[in-house]
Amino acid sequence: MVRLPNSQAWRWTVIGIFVAVVVLVAGAVTGHIRRASADDVNCAVEKCVALTFDDGPSPYTDRLLKILQDNDAKATFFEIGNKVAANPQGAKRVVEAGMELGQHTWEHPNMTTIPPEDIPSQLSKASDAIEQATGQRPKLLRTAGGLINDQVLAEAKKQGLADINWDVIPFDWANDSNTAATRYMLMTQIKPGSVVLFHDTYSSTVDLVQQFIPVLKANDYHLVTVSHLLGPREPGTSYGSRENGPPVNGLQDIPPANIPTLPPTPSPPPMPNFPITDIPGANSGGVNNGA
Repeated sequence: MVRLPNSQAWRWTVIGIFVAVVVLVAGAVTGHIRRASADDVNCAVEKCVALTFDDGPSPYTDRLLKILQDNDAKATFFEIGNKVAANPQGAKRVVEAGMELGQHTWEHPNMTTIPPEDIPSQLSKASDAIEQATGQRPKLLRTAGGLINDQVLAEAKKQGLADINWDVIPFDWANDSNTAATRYMLMTQIKPGSVVLFHDTYSSTVDLVQQFIPVLKANDYHLVTVSHLLGPREPGTSYGSRENGPPVNGLQDIPPANIPTLPPTPSPPPMPNFPITDIPGANSGGVNNGA
């Protein structure tokens, strides 16, 4: 004779399954059940992208940090040494927010044209300023405009620095008043494993990042640091390029209704470049504070 299950036990089993389904559905709707965090994701399996921000700290960095934290996103900041020295708390907040902090030289000169004897101090003074501000000595370097040569790389190796350029350059500094052009570059260029160049010296860039992160997340991307994406880098090596590659058109856009509304404030003009005192005619951000 076939033995029927105990009716009370069967009833509790059905109730348990029902409750589990309700919890899963509610979690998916409310966002309380989430995918792996940026710190835990395996970029060899999942789609990852590393957003990087040059030239800070700036008046807009704190808002950017909040946007990243609210989206469980990580990023890497390459900050100019003399700006860090002038605003050590700004650099410290980047690290306290769980972001990665690399250096962008002391004064943002063209490292391939300055006197060779000035190369060591451009790197060491920037690292010293960051270490004094944060307690951490940077391991990553990005030069102004991504301009680098063997002599700079040799000095970077001596100082324990790996050079990081990028795979995607959306020209946010040139498109400060035309973020649609920057967005187009992101939509057509980003692919799994991309390192993207931005600048947190523009409020328009921060606006764009706030509205573009949902696109990346809708396409199942995780936003991670450079070191998370690439792994440990050997000092004296260089990663990436100074140019975009062929368009990949790998992102699907999202409905306009899913794009966050921005604060009702216009984009202020870019912050002034920090003056350089020992390299005549140079400044810490290029003509347009770019790269």
